Amino acid sequence: MKILKNNAIPGKHIKPIVVDTFYIENSQTKPIIIFCHGYKGFKDWGAWNLMAETFANSGFFFVKFNFSHNGGTLEQPMDFPDLDAFGNNNYTKELDDLESVIDWICSNASFKNEADIGNINLIGHSRAGGIVTIKAEEDNRVQKVVSLAGVSSYGKRTSTTGDLEQWKKDGVKYVLNGRTKQQMPHFYQFYEDFIENEERLTIKRAVSNLKIPYLIIHGDEDTSVLIDEAHQLHKWNPKSHLEIIKGADHVFNTKHPWQQEELSIQLKHIISLIVSFIK
Repeated sequence: MKILKNNAIPGKHIKPIVVDTFYIENSQTKPIIIFCHGYKGFKDWGAWNLMAETFANSGFFFVKFNFSHNGGTLEQPMDFPDLDAFGNNNYTKELDDLESVIDWICSNASFKNEADIGNINLIGHSRAGGIVTIKAEEDNRVQKVVSLAGVSSYGKRTSTTGDLEQWKKDGVKYVLNGRTKQQMPHFYQFYEDFIENEERLTIKRAVSNLKIPYLIIHGDEDTSVLIDEAHQLHKWNPKSHLEIIKGADHVFNTKHPWQQEELSIQLKHIISLIVSFIK
């Protein structure tokens, strides 16, 4: 297997996008899967590397990356050494980053014999479930899209009316990262960017307008994004496929760090569902 880790590719927002590719090098073009991590996530979280290898072994050209402003750096792509970048992230930057990754794969001559640029598929976990769906609706290069424990709305997550004035006054609010114990900043630009682009960033609009196959996967024990959101997505797009994973939490019974050599039963099952869906 050919694994290329931590390639820095330029995006539209100064900071590099750090990308990994996993594939079996055999001069046969393979369907492309691009995986997007969620909020307070990163490409090397938990079992994502093992997941990438599993997809590559199943005959895919698998790509995962850190959003440019996720808080990681090229030197330290795991966790959040750059909290200023994290605070300056927003949904439109993530959509731009995903577009830059698609452009990079499509124009990279060294992948020409390995990656089928006519068969690009997106998977988004958690918050990125919305990002991949919006991008799939607006970019006709995308053939299929998967929402993995994905959210159904950004509006209710962007701000609560109670804290809005305080946030505007202070210019920043903080959320504790339970694992790293960092106070993660969210600058007020996040709210301004959402309001400015609200139509584009409405997941319901994107889901309702999707013309391509759409798979929604959700665990019935997810306490971070409730299963109701999966049902809501499915209702907005009745042609979508909804798969409820019994006994699965928000990260499908994995954690960070993931030191086991095997994936969880739930994540194995999910990969087989996605392989069938794309192939």
